[in-house]
Parts: sequence; C-alpha cells; structure tokens
Amino acid sequence: MNAQPTEPAGPDLTKGVDVGQLDDGAMLLGHVGEDAVLLARSAGEVFAVGATCTHYGGPLAEGLLVGDTVRCPWHHACFSLRTGEAVRAPALNPVTWWTVETIDGKYVVRGRRETPSRSAVRGSADTPASIVILGGGGAAQAALETLRREGYAGSITVLSADSAPPCDRPNLSKDYLAGTASEEWIPLREPDFYRQHDIDLRLGTRVTAIDTKAATVRTEDGGSLPYGALLIATGVEPVRLDVPGADLPHVHYLRSLDDSRSIIQAAGQAKRAAVIGASFIGLEVAASLRARNLHVEVVAPGRIPMERVLGPEIGTLIRTIHEAQGVQFHLPSKLRSISERQVLLESGETLEADLVVVGIGVRPSVGLAEQAGLAVDRGIMVDQHLRTSVSNIFAAGDVARWPDPHSGQKIRVEHWVVAERQGQTAARNMLGRNEPFDAVPFFWSMHYDVQVQYVGHAERWDSLDIDGSVEGRDCRVAYRNAGRTLAVATIGRDLDSLRAELELEGARPG
Repeated sequence: MNAQPTEPAGPDLTKGVDVGQLDDGAMLLGHVGEDAVLLARSAGEVFAVGATCTHYGGPLAEGLLVGDTVRCPWHHACFSLRTGEAVRAPALNPVTWWTVETIDGKYVVRGRRETPSRSAVRGSADTPASIVILGGGGAAQAALETLRREGYAGSITVLSADSAPPCDRPNLSKDYLAGTASEEWIPLREPDFYRQHDIDLRLGTRVTAIDTKAATVRTEDGGSLPYGALLIATGVEPVRLDVPGADLPHVHYLRSLDDSRSIIQAAGQAKRAAVIGASFIGLEVAASLRARNLHVEVVAPGRIPMERVLGPEIGTLIRTIHEAQGVQFHLPSKLRSISERQVLLESGETLEADLVVVGIGVRPSVGLAEQAGLAVDRGIMVDQHLRTSVSNIFAAGDVARWPDPHSGQKIRVEHWVVAERQGQTAARNMLGRNEPFDAVPFFWSMHYDVQVQYVGHAERWDSLDIDGSVEGRDCRVAYRNAGRTLAVATIGRDLDSLRAELELEGARPG
C-alpha cells in the first residue's frame, strides 16, 4: 500500500532545536518544509530521517529507538538512522536521510542526503553465477531486492506460477477485498522495477522438477534453466473442502490476487455469504464482505475463534467485534454439503448462501522439494542460515521449517513479515554471508478498526498473563510455558508490542 505522508508537525528543524530538548535515547518529531522529519539521539549521535514509514505510512516518532535504528509501531518495519535504509521488512523502501549539524547550541537539520548504493559483489568461489527463485510472494520479492541491494550483479530469474507479479498479499483479505484499497496499491513494485533491476520475472510459469545433480529446474513448457544457487519460496496451498458440492463455481479460496478478484466479482452478484473456517483469513474475509453489505455467516468446528493461537479472551473479543458488525457464527459446527444456494451443516441446519469462501487452513507446497530429495518434514527443513539439505539450495517463507532460537524448536509459520525477512536473510546467505535467521516472528490481523499484533511463537502454553483490559481493547497478553514468555499479543498498545519484540530478541531457551 502506498504510504500516506504525515502532516508536518513540531518545530521547523531547519531553524534548529536546543540540544537540551533531545535527551540521549529520545526522538522528536519536526519538519523540513512539508516533509515530516524525525530527529533522534542515540549513544551521543544525532540523526534525522523521514518520519513516515514507507510500508503503510506509520508514524515513526511513535515507534521505538533501538541503537542506530528506529522501528515502526504499526507493523515493525525497521530503518537505519545512519542511511535511511529499510533494514527489516515489511518496509522495502528507505526513508529520507538528512544532515544534522550542531550550531550555537542547537541541532539544525540541513540538506537531504542520498541513501548510499552498494558496490557490486566481486565474483568468488562462493558467489553463484546465477540465482533462480521459485515463487512470487513476499519471500521471493524481498530476496531479489536484497540481492541487488547487496550488489549482486549476476543473473536473477524468478519463476512464479501466479499470473500477477508479487503483491501485497495481506491486503487481499483486508482493504482490497473490502473495497477500501484500490488495485494500484496491491503490486509490491511497478512493472518497470524488474526491468530496471535486470530481474527476469516469468509469470504463469510452473516448475515441474528440480535436478540437484545438474543444478537445473525444469518447467511445464519443457524448458530447463540452470542455477548457481536456488531459493525455494513456493509458499502454501489452501486445504480444500472434501464435501459434496465443494467444486461448485460459487465456492472460493483466497491465496492469490486472482482469487481476491474472483471473490470481489462474485460478491457483486451475491447477497448472502458463508465463510467456512474462523481462521485469520476467514474472519478478515468476513469483515471485508460485511463492508460490501453482504449477509455473512461463519461456520467452524471450534467453540471460540482462534482460541488455539490467541487464547479464549482475545478469541471471544474478536467474535464480539464481528457480531457487532452483523456477522453470525455457527460454533462449533461442521459442514456436510454445499448446494447452489445453501450450505448444509452436520447438525441438519441449513444456511442460505450464494457465495462460499473457504479458509480452513493451508499446507506447505513441498512437492518439488520432495521429488528433488530434499529433507522435508511438515515443511522444507533448513538450518539456521535457511540452507536446505542440499548446499546450494535455500528455502524461505511459509514453506520453510527452521530452528527458531527463541522457542528452541523447529517451526514453520505463515506470516508475511517472517517470509519477507527470511527472503532477505536467504539472499545474503546465497552470497556467502552466513547470517543466522534469528528474527522474532511477528504478524498483525485487522478486524474492522481493531488490530491485533502478535510477536513470538507459542504452539502451546500453560498460562496467560493479561495486563489491561481485553474487553476494553487495551491489553498486553503474554503466553507462557513453564514460566517463560514465548509470545505476546497486544491490542491498542503498539509500543508494548515493539518492546515485547525487543525483549524476546534477547531471550533464549535455557
């Protein structure tokens, strides 16, 4: 989504502010002309960068200063104060960067500076002559951008089965589906970006095999492409319904831009929708369809939406929020069959529905990896550097299962920010950096005007510690096991979420 600029506020930084106004470790929001600028002091140094996050336009002045970086309070993007670079996803573009001088006891912001470019990576035995990326999601996009940003000058080919270029996938179930975000916001980059950066992006291309001995991939059209290094970022596939009527044309799944377009088109002709599954995707779809004035009913087997991930308190709140918007729940309940105008539940209850959207889970797309003989166990197994069991093949994103240093377990998660950050790390490691992937998992979920932020990973917990009021939509919920905090969810406490992320970064299992 295009960032909306922050309205200029605070002092005019070209006139300077007294040095006493900015303590060490503090930030101050000001402006230079019409540009909102963040003045920050860390370890005695003073920096000035653009104050608006380039992801969704979050206010960096309300974020967290960590060393010589600043983190966005909305979705945890991270920027260098020294260069303005976006050093951690989900932001891909840098913020502006300004010169600061100390004059007559004031910090004065001078001219805008250019983000430094990286020199080309010199070829060595560790630098692949060519890189092929399988997949067209967040991990793939972040990887190809990082490769070029790091100075890699070799061939980069992206093979994506999707018909559309990499897009802002979280928006497909949120604002875009709701009709409040235009389609021009959805592509992560304009088409010219790939040409300008010499990226061979091949859409609608299905890979049929990976030959690890010959270091080639084969495509459905009979083509063959060699690689020096390969990144598998094939993501996940929706779990399909197995009931009578599941293949009817008004039954939809949501994974790609084409899927979202199809649901939007169907919603224009429909009046009543049944959403099968109370997952994050399912409930975000329910909210978006309500925004389009459809009658929406949700069918799921659990008693409380998302209880397994968020616990009963937040799950109950989310149900209450949706019910206040007119969504009707059938919990616990299971689907028996689908007809052209109805869905039949196992209880015998019949729901009227001329649109059905299914969100009952996903499976990692590991078929190519299995056929190639890579180690696979509920995902493609990778080491701390995101390298698979074959040394010149890496995996990133929803398909990868990695050793998480924070939980001490091998995990696979389906979070957009994790996928992008893994793409960035995998790219650097394909260039021989040997950088461990140690980012704390993070995701957010929107339900009308309520956003839930979640950092960490807790597959199971034995206690919840709630600070604040869940019902009041102002809370911090810690998920603990054996007294150790594994994850934290927040509502209405963006800064607490950033602080929890920082705390979890410093925590390691005993």
